[in-house]
Amino acid sequence: MMNDFERMIRQFLAHIDVERGLSRATVSAYGADLKKYRQWLANQGVNDIMSVTTQDVENYVAFLDESGESARSKARRLASIHAFHRFAVDEHSVADDVSAQVKAPKGASTLPDVLAIDEVARLLEAIPVSQNRAHGDASLEVPDDPVMLRDKALLEFMYATGARVSEACGANLDDVDTEARIARLMGKGSKQRLVPVGSYACEAISRYVRSGRPILESKSKGPQERRALFLNKRGRRLSRQSVWEIIRVAGKRAHIDKPLHPHTLRHSFATHLIQGGADVRTVQELLGHASVTTTQIYTHVSPENLIETYLTSHPRAR
Repeated sequence: MMNDFERMIRQFLAHIDVERGLSRATVSAYGADLKKYRQWLANQGVNDIMSVTTQDVENYVAFLDESGESARSKARRLASIHAFHRFAVDEHSVADDVSAQVKAPKGASTLPDVLAIDEVARLLEAIPVSQNRAHGDASLEVPDDPVMLRDKALLEFMYATGARVSEACGANLDDVDTEARIARLMGKGSKQRLVPVGSYACEAISRYVRSGRPILESKSKGPQERRALFLNKRGRRLSRQSVWEIIRVAGKRAHIDKPLHPHTLRHSFATHLIQGGADVRTVQELLGHASVTTTQIYTHVSPENLIETYLTSHPRAR
């Protein structure tokens, strides 16, 4: 039987889903964090939300630390707890926010995984489509696989726009104008933004829409998917899990040993723009970050650039 604590968690998740309009992935992450928190409290004999104390929250953070969770993971879980307890106060279920004074643990800032520019090129060019094959290759006579055309278009699109995986999966056909070279992305909190799309991505998307997508769409056993840009092998909208597998396989094909995930291309997009001279405010807008502070993680200077700048700038370096 559901108790008041569990009922409050459900109400909170419904609130951030419906009223705040957060993405399904974000709501799911909040739910997982709070389930873990709720279970730990229950193991400590705390089953009523009104019985939770500041010391309980501090002890839970200590438990996470002892479990070996990273500083980033602990900070995220604590952020979920803060949001939940603030909601409980707003709903008059408790009088005070017992988590308010508990601060996120300090830890070394971890830079996101980023590919070098040549590694991105290898990743994209390793996809077996005629666009990537050498002239004179006999396999040029073989029609392109619609799945490979999709994978090429998807990864080119994600690197060209810095799209989150949820934004790429949620993209519709009318969200991308390859003539004007611009795309409309639906970000967190249902906020839309327009981003430019480079020529490589526009060409790959056009070829996929023309020669690959119709074949995938025809595979559907139910009503055909008329809106979604990227389709799976069954003619339905591509899922986040499928994108993970697509980039993993592409990385293996390109012999890239770094850990790859969908946001690797987003991180690489931002880092390469900064390294190319883009200002952080512009990158913030392109990424759809609410705060420039989030974007500033990409302003790190690589050791290679640091050395090169020193050698070319210091009067007595050489």
